Amino acid sequence: MNHFLRMLFFALIVRPIMLVILGMNVRQREKLPDSGPAILVANHNSHLDVLALMCLFPLKRLRTLRPVAAQDYFFRNPFIKWFALRIMGILPLDREVKKKRTSPLAGIYGAIERNEIIILFPEGSRGEPEELGRFKTGIAHIAKKHPDVPIIPCFMHGLGKALPKGEALLVPFFLDVFVGDPLVWEGEKSKFMESLSCQMTALAAQGDFPPWE
Repeated sequence: MNHFLRMLFFALIVRPIMLVILGMNVRQREKLPDSGPAILVANHNSHLDVLALMCLFPLKRLRTLRPVAAQDYFFRNPFIKWFALRIMGILPLDREVKKKRTSPLAGIYGAIERNEIIILFPEGSRGEPEELGRFKTGIAHIAKKHPDVPIIPCFMHGLGKALPKGEALLVPFFLDVFVGDPLVWEGEKSKFMESLSCQMTALAAQGDFPPWE
């Protein structure tokens, strides 16, 4: 039942908005994973980011797509919690989990074992429109524990204008998505994080976009 509702939501609402009203231009689409386990890492400027990334895959892949989201943000309201878990299929990240002596990444590790495709925003919270923020090191811990799982960087441009942080009104700006080569664990956290930052910067440069003002 949940999967049926998810299919309806994306087929009738999300995909028409993202593909028709906004429009998406995906560069290097062939670098996206055909199946899991895999991890997509992307910049984060808008609530629409996760919907855009899920639209990169055919509807039949929805069952295996698992975006990571902050539990404290989405669990404040019973309906939003139900929608986030049942329709969006999020992996809730408990940012207070250290007090419980369990790994905050346990849900992600479980999804990897189930061969799912994880969507992760290493910046954490949404940043300023069309600006790359500082990446947190949780992704490096995941790469170290699962070095054989491909980690594919994606840079998105446009959604920071279409629906930026703090805004509720959708503005129809075109979306560009740049898909990069899978990252490889190099044995050191600092090297991995540097590679991720360099890849994302290089993907952003492909668009040659003027500064957003």
